[in-house]
Amino acid sequence: MVKRKRNSIVAKPEAPKEVEVPLVRTSDEPIVKKVKWTNKQRVLVFAARGITHRDRHLMTDLQDFMPHSKSESKFERKDPLYVINEICEMKNCNKSIFFESRKKQDLYMWVSNIGKGPSMKFYVENVHTMKELKMTGNCLKGTRPLLSFDASFETKPHWSLMKELLAQTFSTPRNHPKSQPFFDHIFTFTIIQNRIWFRNFQILEEDGQLAEIGPRMVLNPIKIFEGSFGGETLWENPDYVTPNAYRRMLHLQSGMKYRQRIDQKLSLAAREPTGELCDIDRIEEDIFQDKTPAEVAAEVKNHSTMENASNSKKRNKKKVKRSGATTNGAHAE
Repeated sequence: MVKRKRNSIVAKPEAPKEVEVPLVRTSDEPIVKKVKWTNKQRVLVFAARGITHRDRHLMTDLQDFMPHSKSESKFERKDPLYVINEICEMKNCNKSIFFESRKKQDLYMWVSNIGKGPSMKFYVENVHTMKELKMTGNCLKGTRPLLSFDASFETKPHWSLMKELLAQTFSTPRNHPKSQPFFDHIFTFTIIQNRIWFRNFQILEEDGQLAEIGPRMVLNPIKIFEGSFGGETLWENPDYVTPNAYRRMLHLQSGMKYRQRIDQKLSLAAREPTGELCDIDRIEEDIFQDKTPAEVAAEVKNHSTMENASNSKKRNKKKVKRSGATTNGAHAE
């Protein structure tokens, strides 16, 4: 007798139920933290043609310390500056640091917020790159920097605007794909003599010990524009002196020194006494004139004969005095 097989009942897995998200959320519920890259700040760092080797090294140093930066080929000097906005849009960047050089010696830096603006123009002074300084500090590549701003940035509106734009440009976004999730160096911005002094330090210990890494530069603000690389001028530095005017002042000062030397010579010539006895140059020419060996020998012979004659006269006088003294003694006896 054949037994029938019982059908095995297999339990099918239940489909996951869809969770409906309420349209209104109460304020007591905690906010879910996002771990994704939300602050997508990208900075385009590049330069125009004509920069020197030191300026190029400064640009590469900044690119190494900013993992959220992008590079671009050199900008043509004949093109207008507003073309940079289109380049940044193609590179998907919303900030830009642009270097341009004049006369192979004057470096200018633009920091701009692409799109709505504003943009700032600085004259870069006292540039020292990392390879030039050779400091003891060091840090890992791709780490996020701490930004330290001087308290003077809160004194005036234009300093506050510069602080905000520099903070958005130089700060590395959190959870950036190319960044490391810790801090080991610090960017300092200090206002001294109406200039922004930039320094980069390594954080050695938690108690505040620092070691400088480099690079160094001093930013002299020139203007703040409403738009990106142009627009209405919001602020202009009244104490700014162009490099050409400064070099002209130095040239005039050197010319004044030359004029003072000429005036001193003329006044000395006017105060000198006149006459034949005061003609020192003629007397020096007579004394130090060049003579032949025969003339020198004749002068030596004349000088020797004159000395012999004078010595003989002195001897005769002494003999006369002695003879006179002996005759006087004989008469006294």
